[in-house]
Amino acid sequence: MTQAKIKYLLEDNSPHKVGSNVTIQGWVRTLRDQKKFAFIELNDGTSLANIQVIADSSLNNYLEIVEKVGTGAALKITGDLVESPGKGQSVELKAQNIEVVGLCDPSFPLQKKRHSLEFLRSIAHLRPRTNALGAVARIRNTLFMSSHRFFQERDFLSVQTPIITASDCEGAGEMFRVTTLKEGEKDASKDFFGKPAYLTVSGQLNAEAYALAFSNVYTFGPTFRAENSNTSRHLAEFWMLEPEMAFANLEDICKLSEDYLRYVLKDLLKNNFKDLELFDKFIAKGLIAKLEHVASNPFEILNYTDAITILEKSNKKFDYPVKWGIDLQSEHERYITEEHLKKPAIVINYPKDIKAFYMRNNDDDKTCAAMDVLCPGIGEIIGGAQREERHDVLVDKIKAMNLDPKTYQWYLDLRKYGGAPHAGFGLGFERLIQYATGMENIRDTIPFPRAPRQADF
Repeated sequence: MTQAKIKYLLEDNSPHKVGSNVTIQGWVRTLRDQKKFAFIELNDGTSLANIQVIADSSLNNYLEIVEKVGTGAALKITGDLVESPGKGQSVELKAQNIEVVGLCDPSFPLQKKRHSLEFLRSIAHLRPRTNALGAVARIRNTLFMSSHRFFQERDFLSVQTPIITASDCEGAGEMFRVTTLKEGEKDASKDFFGKPAYLTVSGQLNAEAYALAFSNVYTFGPTFRAENSNTSRHLAEFWMLEPEMAFANLEDICKLSEDYLRYVLKDLLKNNFKDLELFDKFIAKGLIAKLEHVASNPFEILNYTDAITILEKSNKKFDYPVKWGIDLQSEHERYITEEHLKKPAIVINYPKDIKAFYMRNNDDDKTCAAMDVLCPGIGEIIGGAQREERHDVLVDKIKAMNLDPKTYQWYLDLRKYGGAPHAGFGLGFERLIQYATGMENIRDTIPFPRAPRQADF
């Protein structure tokens, strides 16, 4: 007897041959009683596919199975692998013993085969058992592990940066306060940290400190933003992947970002093709072709000024008017990639006034060495920049944003003590999953979404 995973039983080159005696464990998707035998569809989460189990009425607990076991019940089944006469899979399991591990109450809300994604968000603790959210979880796992592998293969050091911080990386002020002060108390010096502290919006600033000791590093963890946006593109808690490279410039991170995206998408197409087929069929037709196109074609590098010219000459009416100095909106980004270039683009050298204080000013003193990677179908997926390594310039930029230089003294020290040109980018991991699956709502790309008035699970 061999303990087996359903994923491997159904593979063409399965290590478990017809005639093998195996034990599987999983949850019932359907059970059909045919009086003399029953068909059980079992899924253990390792693949999109279920395995069909034939339960003969000669089993000593057959009546208990057909009368009490329903969708959602947990079973342990031992039997022989046999060739399947039906379509869809080459083998099925002829049960010799079925153990009911856990019955499922008839109120189980996933009795139907199809449910709206909106409904599934209301039962986030159960939605992983559906085909769509199960496929999202497997795709998320592949992209997560592939991301680590990409940077490890290139000698990047993994750094775990703080979740609690006193620094606002973006200067936006939309941060969750962390406090032990009681209602009515306002003296921050009496708070736990002796000063205002927040949940971080980015690990970048801390990653820079490690890049200036280890050359190439990356941080990959949860980040938070208290933006009261109830949209399909925003989360209050999300994961960020942020590499940082010392002795590097804007050109270096443009190349790194392109190499990274093509690497992880190729990995996904290789390892999760069945999952992607589900989304291609039911969520976003043409998804696989889009991912294959991005994974196999070079990206276009485009100056911001040229991007504005393209948009102005498009004769297309945008909701957000186009002029030099604006921050590109999703409709602009998608026009550039989907209609004009018909491929991904990296837009560089944005106006300095619309970008964060830590981005390096260019010599024209109008633009900064910033970059955004834009992909067809979603728009911006990566944002990055060469960092401002000049101490005096950085001080002036911090003051210009009405931030307190004292708060960033440690960050400024990095420029005083052996500072070096360095660059990095940030990728919203859920945005990448949204792109890879075609899911319209970003809340369907994370196990338990956190959004305004949503923290139940």
